[in-house]
Amino acid sequence: MKNGPGSPEKIPANRLAEFILDAGVFLMSSGAHSGRVWRNCERMAARWNYHINISPTFTGILLSVWDKNNPDNAVTRYKASPPSSVHLEVLTRISHLSWKIAYGEISFNESVNELAEIRKKKHYSHWVIAGAVGFACGLLCILAGGDAPNAAVAFTAASTGYIIRFQILLKGFNNFLSLIVAAFVTSLIAGADTVLGLGKAPEMTLSTAVLYLVPGVPLVNSVIDLLEGYFPASLSRSLFAASVLLCIAVGMTLSILLLGISNF
Repeated sequence: MKNGPGSPEKIPANRLAEFILDAGVFLMSSGAHSGRVWRNCERMAARWNYHINISPTFTGILLSVWDKNNPDNAVTRYKASPPSSVHLEVLTRISHLSWKIAYGEISFNESVNELAEIRKKKHYSHWVIAGAVGFACGLLCILAGGDAPNAAVAFTAASTGYIIRFQILLKGFNNFLSLIVAAFVTSLIAGADTVLGLGKAPEMTLSTAVLYLVPGVPLVNSVIDLLEGYFPASLSRSLFAASVLLCIAVGMTLSILLLGISNF
């Protein structure tokens, strides 16, 4: 049974907090910036006559909710965010869910069930992602001045590096270690193009093959968080992005030294 705009259900603060936290951390792990998390969560809480306060960090969310009509009906909870896995469709679906809640088109229990269905959505196959990553880096190589042989090597290097990184993460190793190894393997394969002198711009192969490792979403989100005043979240995202770039540099440096490339 749906609820009209003027007849919201009475939801206990602890149940609402759990629901809001589930949605919030899932938004964060799927690539949302802090302002988007706040707007979606505040929109949902307002439907059931609650105020909220959110303190997002890189690893989780601290949430306080309190009833507008009964301040004693309040709770503060913290929930850690799952590992980051950018999925823009998830952001769109949760945003749509928040508007359905705001307009009273869906009950609380239905909202919980719909969020659970969104969370069950499978990510793209890692083999598909590996192919897409290789294809993108190959096209970037061509745009940077490389030719077909250079693009083919960039495709192979990026796809192989992605698969190796995924396998390292699958075995439970540290994320930064996986980045160093992936950067090393990718640039080792791409650097062979420079050593052998394949194509007309082999140096472009090495320059573009590792671009799939650049943390674009954390970098963009750190700037948005900074502009919107979420300074702790912005700082943590910036430090994470800087750490990733350092890992890429370490992996590339090791492979370049091993291959004896002196003009990169």
